Amino acid sequence: MKCFALSVLALTSCLTTTLAAAGDPPVAELVECRRIWDRAPHNAFTDLVRFEDRWYCVFREGRGHVSPDGALRVITSDDGESWESTALLTSEDSDLRDAKITVTPDGQLMLSGAEAMNKPVDYRHQSLTWFSPDGKNWSQRYEVADRDFWLWRTTWYKDRTYGFGYGCRKDNRLIRLYTSTDGKRFDRLIERAFDADYPNETELVFLPDDTCYCLLRRDAGKATAQLGKARPPYTDWTWRDLGVRIGGPAMIRLPDGRFVAVVRRYDGGVRTSLHWLDPEKATLTEALRCPSGGDTSYAGLVWHE
Repeated sequence: MKCFALSVLALTSCLTTTLAAAGDPPVAELVECRRIWDRAPHNAFTDLVRFEDRWYCVFREGRGHVSPDGALRVITSDDGESWESTALLTSEDSDLRDAKITVTPDGQLMLSGAEAMNKPVDYRHQSLTWFSPDGKNWSQRYEVADRDFWLWRTTWYKDRTYGFGYGCRKDNRLIRLYTSTDGKRFDRLIERAFDADYPNETELVFLPDDTCYCLLRRDAGKATAQLGKARPPYTDWTWRDLGVRIGGPAMIRLPDGRFVAVVRRYDGGVRTSLHWLDPEKATLTEALRCPSGGDTSYAGLVWHE
């Protein structure tokens, strides 16, 4: 019996177990669904990490889905049941959005997100990072990547972190790959990695042989998800169409080699669903519908025990 934790909408914590013998079709069972936070009028866009024997969940809170008071909340728990707030990162002139959290190679928490400016300036979005040794005390903010390129989610691999940033203006609908050794300064690795049908949100997974896979959302034209693949130095990507529309992609690779993805699905009713991704066949197969609906998804996934 294998378990992993899933955070969705900053309101629920779901434990899902996979029950499948070798060669059998994968089966997923929803073991538990619990609300863990609802103290702001709007709580959404989560991520989840395990750090020094504790859970850390991060998300945006505000008066609404888009509101000038958007802030990034950090909550923690040692058992997944009782949660407490450890920090709230705010901005006086912008809406802070889409928190992501990772553990750096030197043993710190790195929180990332983006600010949407409340008043007109010469740019609308700026990606940001912060650092903490304990989830309570956070560093100054660092402005990273190019303005109006949303550095969506970064993934540490070996001594570097990688992430695609997507263009936020109508005249820059493309994704650009960035990399960093410290999370405070990101350099462009690829200027234009994909530019068809408004590519945007992404998730990266690295294999032990250094192969990297990317699950990519699109929102124009065909609007079908793409699966990207690259080898070091990750400057040459091949893309395959997955044939389904998704939102808020999150993906991990299990110890047995299978890929689990949690995304928003639009066909047959909008919902958050767990999927098996087959990178060889380029298929995304729905395995479990989570209790959800409407503007949903943005999960965090952690493999634990």
